[in-house]
Amino acid sequence: MSAMKLGALGLMIAAAGMMASTMPAIAKSQRLTVTVEGVANGKAIPADYAFCVPAAQGHVGLGPNKSPKISWTAGPAKTQSYAIIAVDTDVPSVATDVNKEGKTISSKLKRVKFYHWVLVDIPASVTSLAAGADSDGVTSGGKPPGPGKVGVRGLNNYTDWFASDEKMKGNYAGYDGPCPPWNDTRRHHYHFTVYALDVPSLGLSGTFRADDVAKAMKRHMLAKGQVVGVYALNPVVAAKIKG
Repeated sequence: MSAMKLGALGLMIAAAGMMASTMPAIAKSQRLTVTVEGVANGKAIPADYAFCVPAAQGHVGLGPNKSPKISWTAGPAKTQSYAIIAVDTDVPSVATDVNKEGKTISSKLKRVKFYHWVLVDIPASVTSLAAGADSDGVTSGGKPPGPGKVGVRGLNNYTDWFASDEKMKGNYAGYDGPCPPWNDTRRHHYHFTVYALDVPSLGLSGTFRADDVAKAMKRHMLAKGQVVGVYALNPVVAAKIKG
């Protein structure tokens, strides 16, 4: 994918971020211990999990986009299913300077959310997903929503990002990894959260999104836990992030 194309896509991601759903507040619950292989709180996310990686020309290129190995402690006795939500909380709210040569995005600019992983109805017997279980490479046009290898996929915000790209547009469901602007002066934080629920299914189908998941599980959440990794494509910012 050309640098020009990635630059244009960068403009769309900021616009999509402004439309991204916000997970509503949820009741207090017990805590799950969540582990994402290769990721510790506040530490760098491995390039294997990224949609975009640094490139010698054009600043960035497409990455391995592999869903990470993620595991969690078993939920309370009444747990009947799990859900996974991953969200970047640092997407620029204004697209004007995104991926523009000679420009930088201020770390003080207001930020919005962008959802990268929406997966529900994971059976209660499952407390771990292998690396690559929900994504193993960039899929042009996206992976379809609905039942996957494990659980049911909802749409992530790459659906919005690629909406105007004739070659890439489509419904992007399940996992698609980080691709922050290469000229952003702020590191991006990716929250991987697992929820334990007291129902075997949230009853969601079609092109549902993270806000639909939040509404559906509002009265069914028994426990949750998360890991927060960071990622940057700006080489100056990336150099300051420890793995």
